[in-house]
Amino acid sequence: MSESSGTPRRGSVRRVLVAVLGTLSLAAAAATAATLPASASAPTPPTGWSQVFADDFGGAAGSGVNTTNWQYTTGTSYPGGPANFGTGEVETMTSSTSNVALDGNGNLLITPRRDASGNWTSGRIETKRTDFEPPAGGKLRMEARIQMPNVTGAAAKGYWPAFWALGAPYRGNYQNWPGVGELDIMENVQGLNTEWATMHCGTNPGGPCNETSGIGNNTPCTGTTCQAGFHTYAMEWDRSTSPEEIRFYLDGVNFHTVKASQVDATTWANATNHGYFMILNVAMGGGFPGAFGGGPDSGTEPGHPMVVDYVQVLSAAGSGDGGGGTTPPPTGNRDAYSAIQAESYDSQSGVVTETTTDTGGGQDIGTIANGDYAVYKGVNFGSSTATQFYGRVASGAAGGVSGLVEVRLDSRTSTPVASFALANTGGWQSWRTVPANMSSVTGTHDVYLTFTSGQPADFVNVNWFDFGH
Repeated sequence: MSESSGTPRRGSVRRVLVAVLGTLSLAAAAATAATLPASASAPTPPTGWSQVFADDFGGAAGSGVNTTNWQYTTGTSYPGGPANFGTGEVETMTSSTSNVALDGNGNLLITPRRDASGNWTSGRIETKRTDFEPPAGGKLRMEARIQMPNVTGAAAKGYWPAFWALGAPYRGNYQNWPGVGELDIMENVQGLNTEWATMHCGTNPGGPCNETSGIGNNTPCTGTTCQAGFHTYAMEWDRSTSPEEIRFYLDGVNFHTVKASQVDATTWANATNHGYFMILNVAMGGGFPGAFGGGPDSGTEPGHPMVVDYVQVLSAAGSGDGGGGTTPPPTGNRDAYSAIQAESYDSQSGVVTETTTDTGGGQDIGTIANGDYAVYKGVNFGSSTATQFYGRVASGAAGGVSGLVEVRLDSRTSTPVASFALANTGGWQSWRTVPANMSSVTGTHDVYLTFTSGQPADFVNVNWFDFGH
C-alpha cells in the first residue's frame, strides 16, 4: 500500500483468479447466510500463543478510536513523504468521525465520503506501537476480521481498502520504502471478490522483490463474498522454520508464502530485522485500482465503510531448536462465522481432497461414506450463541443412497449438535448450501464433521461450512 503497491503478481495458487477479474461473478453471496454481526471479542489464542495486542472496537456509536492504541494519519502524505502517499490515491485522510468511527456494536467503520465539489475524504489509522515482530525462533501473527466495503461493480470504482503493516524504520523517515519492508495482509480494489496479499522489499523499481508489484498472490473469498460478509485475514511471520518465512491466510487457509530464500540475505535482513506497525485504511484511486479500471468517477458511490470487528497480534515463543526446525502452521484460531474450507482439516479418516468446480475453485473433500470424519481444531464461536450450521455440499450418489452430515464438538463420539440429510443433488460437483438448526453453542471447540449412512456407498462431497446466530 505504501508508495505504490502496483499490481501484485497473479501466479497460480489454489484459488487464483483468472483473466483480468473484471467479469468475476459474485453470485456466491446469494447462497449463504446474511452478513453476520461483530464477535463479542477477539478469539482466544490457541495453545502456545499469547496475545500481545488487541482492539475489539467497543465504544459508543460515533466515537473515535482508542488513541492509546492508534494514531490518525491525516492529509495526503506523511510530512516530507511522497505526495498522495506515493500511490496516486486521491482522497484526503481525516480524523473526523464521519470517516473513522465506532458503530456502537463492536465494529470500526472507515468510510470514504465525497463532498459537493467531488472531493474525497477517508480514514487511515496506524498502531502507535512499532515493535511487532516474532521472538527469536518464534512466531508472530497479525489478524483482523473484516468486511470490505459492501459495494460492487461501477459503484465501487476506485475503492481500495487495506489491512497492512510497515517496517518501523519507515515512521519518521518516509523515504526508505520498500527496503524496510511492507506486509500487505489484505488489499482489495474495485469491489472485486478478491483479496491480495503481498510482501514489498528490496529496491524500487525492480530489484529482488519485483517492485513496485512486490511478491504477492491473491485468492477469492468463499462462503460469502469479501463484500457481503466478514472474513478473517491474517499473516504469520515464522522464525521457527528454516528458511524463515511469512505466510498469508484467508479464513485460516494459507494461500501465499514468502520464504527468506526467495531473496538475498541482505534484502531479507533489511526488511525483517526490526518491528512493524499496523495500518487500517480505505484509499480512493491510485495505482492499484488504476490497474483494474481506474479511480473513482461520477458513478462511484461514497459512504460504504470497511467494517473491522477486531484486530489482534499473537506471539509464540521459540521451541529452543535455534530456528532450525520445520513446523507446520498452528492449528486452531478458526472463526466459526467465516467459511471454513473443508480441505483445511487437522485430521481425517476416509476422505480425500480433490479439485472443485464450485464458485471460487480450489478443493473440496470427497469419497465420503458412512463412518468417515474430518476434524477442525479451535473453532471460536464467541460469547454470542450460534444456532445455525451451513454446509456447502454436493452429491452424485446413486438412487436410494443418502446420509447425514453431522457436527459434533470435541469428540467424534459426542452427541451431534447439528445435522442434515443429503441425497443426490445432481452430481458430485452440483453444489448447494444446506442450512440446519443447531443446539446453542458458545466458546471454542474442536469441530468434528462426521458422516453417517445406512449404505456403504459414498454419498457426499463438502466444500466449506460455517455457522450463524
